[in-house]
Amino acid sequence: MSGSSRYRDVNPLYRVMRDLAGTKPMAWFFARTLHHVDGPVYRLTKGRNTLTTLLTGLPLVMLTTTGAKSGANRTVPLVGMPDGDRIVVIASNYGQQSNPAWYFNLRKHPEATVTVAGGEPRQVVAYEAEGEERERLWRMDLEVYPSRAAYKERATDRRIPVMVLEPGAGG
Repeated sequence: MSGSSRYRDVNPLYRVMRDLAGTKPMAWFFARTLHHVDGPVYRLTKGRNTLTTLLTGLPLVMLTTTGAKSGANRTVPLVGMPDGDRIVVIASNYGQQSNPAWYFNLRKHPEATVTVAGGEPRQVVAYEAEGEERERLWRMDLEVYPSRAAYKERATDRRIPVMVLEPGAGG
């Protein structure tokens, strides 16, 4: 994990934006808008940035999964925390009561592609972290994005999944 993405190390604007994302009204707004804006910004900047990265400094990745029902490729921008040669993504869905669609896609089709800003796409295989591994990764994520604690409080009907993306064939 880059020290520059930890909450305590980022500039005040990034901290304010990360804090705002934890509030119920802003989480609701972001859940319905950011993924629609991040993709085009990502393409316009030739894979270097998303609006979320520009506003918050959060480490985003583009995750391409196979649709659980449709079988179609789906690409979503997600906060992606490096953990050695793996990437950790949290299915917080801004604290909503349901898991995000990409989580179900990974559960049914764990082979996926992930692209880190400015990098080449790489093949990964996903699994859900459990036990001590899950707790360690959750704590690591909170060092960067403390607002997930608020999401956890709001997502009362589910346990927020922590997904690990390991290098796969050719990754």
